[in-house]
Amino acid sequence: MVAKLKGNLKKNLLVIITLVVSIGVLLYCMFSTDAITTLWHLLNKLEPRWVFLSIASVAFCWISEGFVLHLLCRHLYPEWTYGQSFSVGMIGLLYSALTPFSTGGQPMQIYSMHKMGMDTGKAGSIIAVKTLTYQIVMVLYSLIAVASKLHFFQTSVSNFSFVTIIGLLSNSVFIAFVFLFMISETTTDRIVTAVIQFLHKAKLCRHPKERYEKVHGQLEMFHDASKLMGNSAKLYLTAMGFSVIQITINSLVPYCIYRSFGLHTAPVTTMVAAQVFVAMVSAFVPLPGSSGGAEGSFYLFFGMFFQSAILPAILLWRFLTYYSNILFGGIATYVGGRLYNKKDLEEL
Repeated sequence: MVAKLKGNLKKNLLVIITLVVSIGVLLYCMFSTDAITTLWHLLNKLEPRWVFLSIASVAFCWISEGFVLHLLCRHLYPEWTYGQSFSVGMIGLLYSALTPFSTGGQPMQIYSMHKMGMDTGKAGSIIAVKTLTYQIVMVLYSLIAVASKLHFFQTSVSNFSFVTIIGLLSNSVFIAFVFLFMISETTTDRIVTAVIQFLHKAKLCRHPKERYEKVHGQLEMFHDASKLMGNSAKLYLTAMGFSVIQITINSLVPYCIYRSFGLHTAPVTTMVAAQVFVAMVSAFVPLPGSSGGAEGSFYLFFGMFFQSAILPAILLWRFLTYYSNILFGGIATYVGGRLYNKKDLEEL
């Protein structure tokens, strides 16, 4: 019994550490200041309509996550159901919330799709295309947000230009390498090799061979995925269109919280742009769920809007967009496993 308990603790150590860190940050925000008192005061005055809209926005993001996956799954597996796609989408959200840099979401999605009866190669291709289309949309969305709100945030947020340029460059370079690899694998390999060798000489990369194999493997995955999924412009544009809607609705959550507090002076477009920047900055935080970085970037970009109510706003925002993913993602994972899994662990 003791050995089994130790084994379970060791197996779930990362999840336990993640939850402890996340809850620790939450408790710090609540009790290190008067945030909990302010929140309790605000709860009695929250506008129900806007609270409902904030919850509905999060739920819609879950539904649209499943829908985009379903578009791609049905392309290769016409018999695939939306229930399976929704379950896979929630599994991705759950494990992205529990692993550093959101690295656990995609492998667990492929694993769960295989258990539901899908070929591993096709599952990997679907997840690769889903990731790439979302990444492209996010970069384009961020560029539009920067172009439309650059002056405002430059004058209102310190180090805004530096943070924005780093975020956009890193994402743009990744997408550019993927497309270049699809056009010319040889040219891409030469560029990747040269960059890694330079980083190694500058003592910024300790194991160049391993790093090359990792980067090449990721690029090859997207290349294989494009061949398997085909060149259906309609499919990709539809997936990207729903990704635009998903990002927009998700970016409206802070605005709904803002309005639920009885505040109304900030333009909705400015707050949507701020949330896009928060998502971009948070992606660089290596902790699960971007713990600490997400709260800090929200404070940085939204402090001017919420002012004295910023800490209660952070608590509500994190609960809706992070802790709810863990709670309902866990439920969806359990229910989906019972309903759709066709393979036992021993068969994999």
